[in-house]
Amino acid sequence: MGILEALILGILQGFTEFLPVSSSGHLAIGSALFGLDGEENLTFAIAVHAGTVFSTLFILWKEIAWIFKGLFRFQWNSETKYTISILVSMIPVGIVGVFFKEEVEAIFNGGLWMVGSMLLLTACLLTFSYYYKPRQKESISLKDAFIIGISQAIAIAPGISRSGATIATGLILGNNKAKVAQFSFLMVLAPIIGEVLLDLMKGEFTEGTAIPIASLIVGFLAAFVSGSIACKWMIEIVKKGKLIYFAIYCAIAGIATIIYSL
Repeated sequence: MGILEALILGILQGFTEFLPVSSSGHLAIGSALFGLDGEENLTFAIAVHAGTVFSTLFILWKEIAWIFKGLFRFQWNSETKYTISILVSMIPVGIVGVFFKEEVEAIFNGGLWMVGSMLLLTACLLTFSYYYKPRQKESISLKDAFIIGISQAIAIAPGISRSGATIATGLILGNNKAKVAQFSFLMVLAPIIGEVLLDLMKGEFTEGTAIPIASLIVGFLAAFVSGSIACKWMIEIVKKGKLIYFAIYCAIAGIATIIYSL
């Protein structure tokens, strides 16, 4: 993988991690267009995912500091409740990651046809959340957090947008637009960090990697910068209720991907 390819894929990962269009799906499409093999995909995916983690920490540092400040008071408060909600939301994806790892890997080997089909599913979910108008809630309950967590677990499939699935699910459940967007970005931090650390422990970043270190660094920085922009942008988009435009994009991208795979 060259510097230019790493730059393009890093930017692609950063923007699509937060925008509801599926980062894994676009990364798979981009990798296929560049002719990258599975080993290169995995190593590079670890680097760019780390970049998006740091972009989330950078943009939402005030919210994260608020959570930790409340936790260190060691009392039952709003920060503690919020933390528990995030932990509850992580249960479904944890179960899938521990007990269904082989099945998940099989899904990732489904090819571009699978990616295109899941993009169409994302489009349907975003469209439904746009037109469905439930009664609004003041805060995200533990029950809602778990249901949103289920949508995150399902979004492991390439082509289903994680942010799109979790935000749309939260909106369908009647949660505040700004709060559910913020919750969606914070709830994924621990799973991504855990995945990156696990892959590091397995030795995915070794001296024998097929990707030059310079390309990994460029990909990481590109994902960080574009992810920071997309994270802040996405929160404003959700507040304004403009997810329908991404539904249209996912539908077009899904159809084009299926046609390309034939």
